Amino acid sequence: MKLALACAVTFVAFSALVHGGTLYRWVDSEGRVHYSDTPPPASAKQVEKKRLKGAPAEDTSQLPYATQMAAKNFPVTLYTTDCGDACTKARSLLAKRGIPFSEKNAQQPDDQEELSKLLGGQLEVPVLKVGNNVVRGYEESQWHSALDIAGYPKSAGATPPPPAPKPEPPTAQPRAESEAGEQPAAEEQPELPPAPRGPYPVAE
Repeated sequence: MKLALACAVTFVAFSALVHGGTLYRWVDSEGRVHYSDTPPPASAKQVEKKRLKGAPAEDTSQLPYATQMAAKNFPVTLYTTDCGDACTKARSLLAKRGIPFSEKNAQQPDDQEELSKLLGGQLEVPVLKVGNNVVRGYEESQWHSALDIAGYPKSAGATPPPPAPKPEPPTAQPRAESEAGEQPAAEEQPELPPAPRGPYPVAE
């Protein structure tokens, strides 16, 4: 049984490392311990969240160019807990706009300390952080405004096709020669001796 549990934990940890770099440990209502790479249900107890080192960074190369630039200059972080409808709407808004974001659980010690410093010693969720701009609580208009200012598109658009290559300028064509081809040079005529000048003898 212990071997099977160890194998299961190893598999889930590997899956988390490949797909997201986060491993969750939680206890259900019957006291059973679970490990998963997805957030646990709201009824879970003793939730622990661990970030695994070596996880690849999220690939944003397939996102629209405007989203890539906004994510580079104003990365988005969402602080949540099991806060029900507010947190659900918060995730949905970001998903509808196609915005890449990292989500942090304020119940975890490290994330809780980070959020506390961000809010000046207070704790509340959800909290949206766009670059250095912090928005407390879920208010749809305020969240849209913060994302608009950062330059994020208003909706998740399809990836634009790569620009078509520029046509090459036409090259100068060589001047066509006459159908008969080049005319041969005229033959040089031999130079004639000069005509004799008089007086001329008169015949008798």
